[in-house]
Amino acid sequence: MKRLAAFVAAVLLAGCANLAPLAPAGEGDAFSGRLALRVEAQGAAPARAFSAAFDLRGGARAGALGLSTPLGSMLAQARWQPGEVVLATPQGTRRFDDLDGLTREVLGESVPIEAWFDWLHGRPWTGAPSTPTSATGFAQFGWTVDLGRFGEGAVSAQRTEPLPPVTVRIQLDRP
Repeated sequence: MKRLAAFVAAVLLAGCANLAPLAPAGEGDAFSGRLALRVEAQGAAPARAFSAAFDLRGGARAGALGLSTPLGSMLAQARWQPGEVVLATPQGTRRFDDLDGLTREVLGESVPIEAWFDWLHGRPWTGAPSTPTSATGFAQFGWTVDLGRFGEGAVSAQRTEPLPPVTVRIQLDRP
């Protein structure tokens, strides 16, 4: 909880600071829109939530994720390649071994950013087995992905186990 609070405080304080915008997408995909992440309350730990505009580029092996305020000020940028993830905020730069390490440290929970590239195309990630859950969704490594509003640019994913439950909602910008 302290890590998430510190991250959110840093993000809010960083609204006036500048980070260079992400470079144009090279190889891979480019997605932008809004995302919301919610971690449900568990025991004495209260619920936590975070939302931001995002810019996601590249792919599961190498890419970049930029988070910004509604007014466009860059809050944080993560860039990754095999064996290294770099998180840049106005407070400094931190390095992680992988995206899972980054999300666990910053959010307190594992969030499968690598899978988002496929999920945002409306399909399961090729890096893990999946099971259809309905005509509009599938389950993959503990996450249930709902594509019921995919035609509107909306994708949501929920993890119920291990506790606490985590929900990610993504709304893509449409050209």
